[in-house]
Amino acid sequence: MTTGATVWLTGLPSAGKTTIAHELAARLGERGRRVEVLDGDEIREFLSAGLGFGREDRHTNVQRIGFVAELLARNGVTVLVPVIAPYADSREAVRKRHAAGGTPYVEVHVATPVEVCSVRDVKGLYAKQAAGELTGLTGVDDPYEEPETPDLRIESHNQTVQESAASVYALLSERGLA
Repeated sequence: MTTGATVWLTGLPSAGKTTIAHELAARLGERGRRVEVLDGDEIREFLSAGLGFGREDRHTNVQRIGFVAELLARNGVTVLVPVIAPYADSREAVRKRHAAGGTPYVEVHVATPVEVCSVRDVKGLYAKQAAGELTGLTGVDDPYEEPETPDLRIESHNQTVQESAASVYALLSERGLA
């Protein structure tokens, strides 16, 4: 059986996580890999409906995503998880779940500065926050704990989506996971 893995892409809203994940999914799919993207927005709608954005609910959401990711990965799927996951302890709990099951886990920090994210503002969140219509925006008025030792750090503002996806693919290849 093909080895699965979870590739966790963490970063601020509008950092480029989902765009990179879809580019990487296409690249892996072209090479015959079974791949799934667990998009944070879709998970919130279907698996974590009813959860808020306080620390406890965010932790619960990340643990649910981590559970599903590990389940798929241990069954041979390469799982790409583009979610903010703002708290280090939540991400570490997911890493430990994978380690306990012997399932490969790769943490990628999409390290896009908040100034760049607010210009991209894919969902209009930064504009709503600036207008006083939204509070609790990660990286602005809610914490984001950057990974101290990610497996890979991508500065998406300094390279194309294709280059970002290629760097993740190269790491997966190096580890025998692509």
